[in-house]
Amino acid sequence: MKALILATALLSASPAAAQALPPDPLGSPMWDFIADRAFGKDAVVRFDPRVAVAFPAIAENQRVFPVQVDARGIADVVRVMIVIDLNPIQIPIDFTPGDAEPFVSTRVKLDQRTPVRGAVQLRDGAWLVGGAWIDAAGGGCSAPPVSRVKGDWAQHLGEVRGRLWHDAAGSRIQLAFRHPMDTGLVDNIALYHLEELTLTGADGRMLGHVRMQAAVAEDPVITLMPRARAGEAVRFAGRDTNGVEFRGTVAGQGTGG
Repeated sequence: MKALILATALLSASPAAAQALPPDPLGSPMWDFIADRAFGKDAVVRFDPRVAVAFPAIAENQRVFPVQVDARGIADVVRVMIVIDLNPIQIPIDFTPGDAEPFVSTRVKLDQRTPVRGAVQLRDGAWLVGGAWIDAAGGGCSAPPVSRVKGDWAQHLGEVRGRLWHDAAGSRIQLAFRHPMDTGLVDNIALYHLEELTLTGADGRMLGHVRMQAAVAEDPVITLMPRARAGEAVRFAGRDTNGVEFRGTVAGQGTGG
């Protein structure tokens, strides 16, 4: 009986040991918490420089900080995240590519000096992570949006501008929304943000689905790389946390810069 109990204990302990998180090369105090929340307790996680995370060396404006995650050099990517360790809202973008490249670019808010990461999930469930630290003055998540201060946000809510390029490198779409993207961290202003965006091709195939949180900057700009055919239009459908819908079609512009 003692031998059976010991064997059972060893078997139950093995999976946890096999899934131990690797040490964080960035030394973030939030790494264990972030990994558990973003990837799941038993996820296989590896740091991989092929997850290319690009952002400016200096955060000149912590309310509007551009971040790009490019994993086009990695096969079988099924999910792409932007992760900001020390933000109160830590996962501004969670992108599921359909018929699209594993690439996303947007602008985010920074609340303090923090690691900014890209994380991609492979078809087998494993996660690959890249990123670096950025110095920031802070307060990006707790400052009221400019449109709230000016008082004109409601006049422009729902406006969308879109551009779609087809060239030798593939297709690229950029969508710019007028929206305050309220974090709920400003006195007397409730949480209110765009929460999802879906792209479809002319034949209805799913090109990509983006889940957004309020750490995306005010008036969000999202750039994706759908595998749209030359001349093919792309449809988009989005919704915010109050149920306001954003729908439209973006026609291709041929060869673009």
